[in-house]
Amino acid sequence: MPYEYIEYAVTGGVACLTLNRPNSLNSFTAAMHGEVAEVLEAAAEDRTIRAVVITGAGRGFCAGQDLNDRNVAPGERVDLGASVEKFYNPLIRRITSMEKPVICAVNGVAAGAGANLALACDLVFAAESAKFVESFAMLGLIPDSGGSWHLPRMVGMARAKGMAMLMPKVSAHQAKEWGLIWEVVEDSKLMDTVMALAEHLATQPTLGFAYTKQAFAASMTNTLDEQLDLEKTLMRTAGFTDDYAEGVAAFLEKRQPEYTGQ
Repeated sequence: MPYEYIEYAVTGGVACLTLNRPNSLNSFTAAMHGEVAEVLEAAAEDRTIRAVVITGAGRGFCAGQDLNDRNVAPGERVDLGASVEKFYNPLIRRITSMEKPVICAVNGVAAGAGANLALACDLVFAAESAKFVESFAMLGLIPDSGGSWHLPRMVGMARAKGMAMLMPKVSAHQAKEWGLIWEVVEDSKLMDTVMALAEHLATQPTLGFAYTKQAFAASMTNTLDEQLDLEKTLMRTAGFTDDYAEGVAAFLEKRQPEYTGQ
C-alpha cells in the first residue's frame, strides 16, 4: 500500500524502510510514527523477510521529533512522557526485539531521537557526511528513545554525559572510533553497501541472530551465573532449529548451507 511519510519495499528477503519527510530532515510526526509502526510490525511477522534496513530520504537520516507537530508544539504544556510512551518507546522496542537483523544506513544528520533510533539497530553504517547529535539538552530534555540506556554502555559514562550535555556533532569517523557504529562508507556507496550486506544476512541463520540479540541484551543486567544459564537455555533452543541441522549437514557434506531462518 502507498504511504505518505515513508517508503517501504521488500526485495529478496530484505525489507527497506526509508523515512521520507526530507524537507523536515525526516523528523517524526504522529502520522509518520503510525506508518513506521505498521511496517515494522509487518516485517517482524513476515517469515519471508529475513533482514530489515532503515534509512532516510534526502540529505539527513532523522532529526528526531518535529516540533511543529501538534503533539509537541513549542510553547504548550504538553505531556512529553505520553508521547514517549505512545510513540518512541514502542518504536525502540520493535527494533530491539525484532527476531532478525536490523541494519541502519545513516545517510546524513541523525539528531535527538533520530540518533538514538540508529543506535538501537543491530548494525549501523554511516555515510562519511553523517553526524550524530544528542540535541535534547537545548530544550531542557533528556536523551530518550533508549539513548540514556545505550549511550553509557556504548561509549562510557564520561562520553555519554559529554554527548548529552555539550551536544557535539559527532562525525561518522568519531562515532566509529567510539564504538557507536559499525562502519563508515563513502556517501555514494552507502546504500549499495548496506543492501548487499542485508541480502547476505538474509541468507544466513537469522533465528540464531535473534538469540544472540537476546543474549547480549540480557548480559547488561545479568550476573555471570545468570548469563551462563541463559546461554545454556538459548543454545538448547538453537540446537533444535532447522538451521542448526542444516548447518551441520552442510559442513559434513562439504556444501553451502541453505538456511531458512527456522
